Order: sequence, then structure tokens, then C-alpha cells
Amino acid sequence: MKKSDKSIVGHTDDFLEYLDIEKGLSNKSQETYQRFLKKFVSWLKVNNLKDLMPHELSEDHIRKYRVFLSQSFNRYTKEPIKRSTQNYYLIALRNLLNYFTDRDILSLPSEKIKLTKSKSDERMIKFLPVDQIKKLLDAPKTSNLPGLRDRAILETLFSTGLRVAELANLNIEQIKITPETKDLEIVIIGKGNRPRPVYFSERAVKWVGKYLETRKDKEKALFINYKGPKTAAKRLSSRSVESLVKKYAILSGAPTFTCPHSIRHSFATDLLMKGVDIRTVQEFLGHKNISTTQIYAHVTSKKLRDSHRKFHSLKE
Repeated sequence: MKKSDKSIVGHTDDFLEYLDIEKGLSNKSQETYQRFLKKFVSWLKVNNLKDLMPHELSEDHIRKYRVFLSQSFNRYTKEPIKRSTQNYYLIALRNLLNYFTDRDILSLPSEKIKLTKSKSDERMIKFLPVDQIKKLLDAPKTSNLPGLRDRAILETLFSTGLRVAELANLNIEQIKITPETKDLEIVIIGKGNRPRPVYFSERAVKWVGKYLETRKDKEKALFINYKGPKTAAKRLSSRSVESLVKKYAILSGAPTFTCPHSIRHSFATDLLMKGVDIRTVQEFLGHKNISTTQIYAHVTSKKLRDSHRKFHSLKE
């Protein structure tokens, strides 16, 4: 191991290049790492540590950074950053230290960064029962273009279980709807550049088809923005999709936690409650590991318990 002649801040661009070339991470993953590391770099600068060398980073620095994270607030919700989110920042820092090790640069070992134990309720998924989903889907007024687009978006989210970024990236050319089309299967490139099929139900096909019938433009994106300057990008952003879901959650009386990801959770739990096996749900969601999908296990536990009581218990 050798001491580097560059500061930690000076290594960040090299680290991102390493993620691209040697780790083969997608552009989206690289952007995520850059965003999480930006907070650490900002913390170093605020604390007059911008010239801190890798070998000078100590456990005390890490402790102080963790305190800083625990006292930080989400700029949108104005609430403290969740422990699970704090861990994402720490994982990014861990990987930076792993990069130093891989380059034989003397630094603090990555295992010295312990992740924060999440509260048990943070791992509990939040989803909407079917009756609330129906109210949410019916909330947009489809007499105007934005409302028709929004109905198509909500129907697509619940039918496919797409992540919000995956939905925002859809293009018109992927959607082949004819008068005879009842349901639809397309292949997308999801998280981690992994291809997977997604399925549009008959309902989703109906509303996406109605929306496409109104489109006279030449935009590539499936879902576009009808506001803003004519020169602005038309593709609807992930943030805009999140905002419109929040809007219709309020209008329909859905829980305050309702967002695109909770619709994805609702998609998965609806399948599980109807008896679809968890490995099939894993494929629908595009999870790389089954362990990720198993967060839904508690949803079916009550159903299993009730079935056991009904069909297995001996009567006195």
C-alpha cells in the first residue's frame, strides 16, 4: 500500500471512471454514486477537510459524518433522512474506500464503516388495497389531454409494476396497439441494464390507446409534458410522475405515502394475494435477487395463517 499524493476529493472523478470502466455500472448507477458522494465531499469542504488525504481519513471522521447524516433533512419532505437512506450514503463511501484498496492506496478499510440499523418499520412495505387503487385510477379527469395522459400513466404503473424511471423512459415505438389488441407484452431494459418483459392489462391497453389517439406530435417519449416553454424537453420526468401521483392520491383520498413506488408495491402484493408464486413476482419486478422480493413475504403471512386455521385446525 502507498500513500496517495491526491486528496479524497481529488479522487472522486477517478472513482466514477473506475465504476464505469472496471465495474461496468450503468450511467444511472454512476449518477447515483456521484450524488451520494457529493454529500460527503460537501461535508469535507464545510469542515475544512477538502485537502484530506485517503490515509488521513479516520474513524473519528466517519463518526462525525454519520452524526451529520443523522441530523440531515430531506429537502422535499422536510423530515429527517431515513436510516435506510443514510446507509446509501455510507455504502457509497464504502465503495470509495474499496476503490482505494483496489488501487493499493493506503486508506481506512471499508469494513470500518458500519451501516445504520434500520428501524423495523422502515422495511415494511406500504401498499394500497384494491379498492383504494380503483379510486386512485379513477381520479384523473379524462376530458382533457393531461388528464387522459395521467390516467394512462396510473393504469400503466399498476398494470406493469414499472419503476418510475422505467416508465418515464418508455417510448411510443415500444407500444404497438391495434384495434384487436387486448393485452400487451413489451421488453424493457430495466435497472442494472437487465432486460425483462412487462405486461399491459386490457385496462391499461385501453387507456394508453386512448391517450395515443390524441397524440399528433412527433415526440419520441410515450408520456410527455404539456406545460412549459415549447423549446423545453417534452419527456415527462420521474419527478413529474411522482408529483402527479401525489396529486391524485390527495384527490382520491389515498394514504399520504402514496407514490409510484407504493403502486409498484401494490402491484406485487396484489399478485401474491392472488396466489402468484414469489419467484414469478421477482421476474415481474425485475429484482436481481429473490431476497429483495422477500420483503413482501409478510403480506401473505396473514393469508397463510387464515388458510391454516380454516383448513387445518381440528375441531373439538
